[in-house]
Amino acid sequence: MKVLKNNKEIVAFCKVLRERASGSSPEIEPRVKAILDDVRKNGDRAVFNYTKAFDFQDVKRLRIMPHEISRYARKADKNGVKALEFSASRIQAFHERQKEESWSFSEKDSLLGQVIRPLERVGVYVPGGKASYPSTVLMNVIPAQVAGVKEIALCVPAPKGEINPYVMAAIKMLEVREVYCVGGAQAIGAMAYGTETVKKVDKIVGPGNIYVATAKKMVFGEVDIDMIAGPSEILIIADDSADPAFVAADLLGQAEHDELASSLLITSSKRLADAVDKEIRRQLAALKRKEIAGKSIKNYGAILLTKDLKDAVELSNLIAPEHLEIMTEEPMNVLPMIKNAGAIFLGKWTPETLGDYSAGPNHTLPTGGTARFSSPLGVYDFIKRSSLLWFTKNGFMKLAKTVKTIASIEGLEAHQKTITVREGL
Repeated sequence: MKVLKNNKEIVAFCKVLRERASGSSPEIEPRVKAILDDVRKNGDRAVFNYTKAFDFQDVKRLRIMPHEISRYARKADKNGVKALEFSASRIQAFHERQKEESWSFSEKDSLLGQVIRPLERVGVYVPGGKASYPSTVLMNVIPAQVAGVKEIALCVPAPKGEINPYVMAAIKMLEVREVYCVGGAQAIGAMAYGTETVKKVDKIVGPGNIYVATAKKMVFGEVDIDMIAGPSEILIIADDSADPAFVAADLLGQAEHDELASSLLITSSKRLADAVDKEIRRQLAALKRKEIAGKSIKNYGAILLTKDLKDAVELSNLIAPEHLEIMTEEPMNVLPMIKNAGAIFLGKWTPETLGDYSAGPNHTLPTGGTARFSSPLGVYDFIKRSSLLWFTKNGFMKLAKTVKTIASIEGLEAHQKTITVREGL
C-alpha cells in the first residue's frame, strides 16, 4: 500500500481521487444519451432491446408479478431472511426519527407556515451486476415508506435471467408490488420518461454503475434524483492505539466493492502505518475477491502520514469521505473537529460494515467529496415542502407600502399594481 509522507505527494494523490470520482466520461455520455432518447421515443420496445443486448435476456414482459416475487423469495435461506428482517427493523426505527411535521404560527392578522407532503411516486434502482444487494432495497425503500410515499416502482436487472432470491425476499418483506426486471440506463429512462408499462416517477433513488449514474445525471430536471453516486470510499483516522488488524480489515472491506473503491488511512504513527501495510498484504492474500480488492488498494489506496492528529483531521475534512472511521484513543474528542463526512464511525468496535447493513442509519451516502454539501439518503429526500401564507386586510395593509417600495426598486410595475388595486377597497 502506498505510504505518502510529504504534502506534494498527498496533494497529487487527492487530485487522482477527485478525478476518479467525477463520474463523467466523454465516451459513455453519448451512449447513455442515445439510450435515453431511444427509451423516451420508443418506450417498452427500446427497453426490451437493451435488456436483450446488455443482460442477455430475451424478456416478453418487464414486470415481475407479486406471485413471482414470492416464488423467488422462497429460495432464500431462512437465516438470511431473518438477518434482513432484523436489519429492516433497525433501519425503520432510525428513519422514523427523521419524520417532519407541517407547522404554522399566527401573528395578528396573518398566518404563516410550511406544509409537508410525501412525494407521490418514487423509482428505486437496485444494482444487480457484479453483485446483488438486498440491503439496497431496505435502505432505499424504507425511508420512502416512512415518509408516506404511496407508489414505489423498483427496477432490478437480471443478467442472463438470474434473479437473486435475497433481493426478492427484501422486496416481499417490504411489500413492494411494482417491480421491473430491467437495469442500466434503460431502467433510468423508463422511470424518468415513462413507457407503456412503466409509469413515470417523480424521483429516482439508488446506486448503480457509471451508466446508471450518468443516466441519473442526464434525467435530473425531468425528475429529481437522490445524488450522483461515485465509487465507494473509506477514510480511517487512527493513532498509535489502533489495532493494525482492525484497520487493515476495514480498509479491505471497502476495497472489495470494486476496482475504483478508495481506502485511505491517515495517521501520524509510523509504527501503525508499517503494521497496517503488512496486515493489508496478509489479509488480502486470503480474500476471495482479492483481485478486485488488490487493484483498488494499488490504484486508490494509500496511507497518508501527517505530523499530528490535527493535521489528519484537516486532511480528512478536505477529502470529505463517504465513510469516516475514527480509531483513536478518544474518538469523541475528535468528533467536534469533523466538518465533512457522509457517515462517522467512532471507535474500534464500530466498523463501517455495521452501517452497510444493520446499524440503522442509511448506507446511501455522498461520495467524491460531495459530503461537503450533501447528506445521507433519508426520509427528508422523499418529502416536499410548501410554504403557507394567509393575510387579513389589516395584515395586507401592514405590508403594502414596503412591498410597493421594493417592487418600484426592481422596476416591476405590475407587481405594484397587485397592491394598489387592493388598497382602495
